[in-house]
Amino acid sequence: MAATDFKDYYAILGVSKTASQEEIKQAFRKLARKYHPDVNPGNKQAEARFKEINEAYEVVSDPDKRKKYDQFGQYWKQAGQGFPSGGAGVDMGGFDFSQYGNFDEFINELLGRFGGASPRGGRQTYSYRTSTGAPSGFGGFSDYGFQDAGAGTAQDSEAAIALTFGEAFYGVQKRFSLGNETIDVRIPPGAKTGTRLRVRGKGQINPMTQQRGDLYLKVELQPHSFFQMEGDNLVCEVAITPDEATLGASIDVPTPDGMVNVKLPAGVRSGQSLRLRGKGWPLAKGGRGDQLVKVAIAPPKDLSQQEREYYEKIRAIRTYNPRSHLSQVKL
Repeated sequence: MAATDFKDYYAILGVSKTASQEEIKQAFRKLARKYHPDVNPGNKQAEARFKEINEAYEVVSDPDKRKKYDQFGQYWKQAGQGFPSGGAGVDMGGFDFSQYGNFDEFINELLGRFGGASPRGGRQTYSYRTSTGAPSGFGGFSDYGFQDAGAGTAQDSEAAIALTFGEAFYGVQKRFSLGNETIDVRIPPGAKTGTRLRVRGKGQINPMTQQRGDLYLKVELQPHSFFQMEGDNLVCEVAITPDEATLGASIDVPTPDGMVNVKLPAGVRSGQSLRLRGKGWPLAKGGRGDQLVKVAIAPPKDLSQQEREYYEKIRAIRTYNPRSHLSQVKL
């Protein structure tokens, strides 16, 4: 682990490593007032500083977390230039810190940020929010609300959750570990990439009031081999033969409800979309969106002798030239 990975929470709060709990609390209140987002609207640097201050205080204001943090710092120094290779297997005070690949992993577990099984099976990202009445169900975050830092407010957090198309379409129940706590979350049908699901009372704990914010799960759809999403529409691409494009045809197309028969109009062009109304994605307001079937003309790669002869005859008698207008093109 590089030296820049380790965060000095004492330096962030501007206190010594031997500071008392009262000194730490006073430093936190002073900095929280200074960098609170309502005092610095639109200032991204102040917002980032505010998050750092909250995280630092949450760790060093708790005696048990502070002890582990201090021991981790000692282990990090022993590990030297490489982490955890420089100190793998080192056990300090009953804690084996070599299990953590970097500082973020250690802090995420220490603060209960999906410390066990994670929604996406990997590293999580969190944003701390001071909430004044976040919306219920799906939706964005509420605006920052200012209160005295001494009184404190609940802190919301955010994490990503990966869903398959089937899980998102039909809805699914997921079980997560938040530190030592296991929760079940029901995700309703129709979630899409970017959808935020609110889990009440499962966010970060305000270290001053012990009030707990909400957890927002941000959905990411895993790629599907056939379907894609474009807005509220479910999209797929279907290959057709040159004769089907020229003469028209009836073809079978997969939908979430099974195969349906689709009429191809004569002269359909490659890239043209056919709309299957009500066969798409579940909508938040009820009902279903549409499924768009994009047509791709696929010429055969291997021709029988008879097929080749007929294609050659068609070419010999063909009168249509799709490039006739190109002779008029000039800069």
